[in-house]
Amino acid sequence: MYNQDHILSYYTLALLTFSWKPATVAALYKERWEIETFFKHLKQRLKVTSFVGTSENAVYIQKWTALIGILLFKYIQKKAKYDWNLSNLVNFIRLNIFVKIDLWKWADDPFISGKPPDKKGQYVLF
Repeated sequence: MYNQDHILSYYTLALLTFSWKPATVAALYKERWEIETFFKHLKQRLKVTSFVGTSENAVYIQKWTALIGILLFKYIQKKAKYDWNLSNLVNFIRLNIFVKIDLWKWADDPFISGKPPDKKGQYVLF
C-alpha cells in the first residue's frame, strides 16, 4: 500500500525545508495531529486494533465504516436524554447488540426502572 522509504524521505524533506514559514509547519503538524486523533478513536472506542484487508481499497472501506460507526454513536449520544460518556455508550451497545430492545427508550433510561426490589432485596419480575 505504501513505501516506507517514500514516507521517510517525505518527512526528511518536510523537516529540512527551511523556506517554509513557521505557520505552514504548524499547520502541517496540526493536520497530522488530527489524523493521529482519528486513529486513536478507532483503536480505543471501536477496538479496531488492526485492519482486516491490506489493499488500499480495503483500508478505505474499513476507515469509512469506522467513521460511520463513530457518527452513529455520536448521534445516539446527542439524542439520548441520559448523559452518556461515549466510551460507555459504545461498550453498552456492544454488550446489548443482539438484544431486542427499543434503542431510544434504552438510550434515554439504560438502567432498570420500574418496580423497586422487595424487602429481601429481590426485584419483582411479574
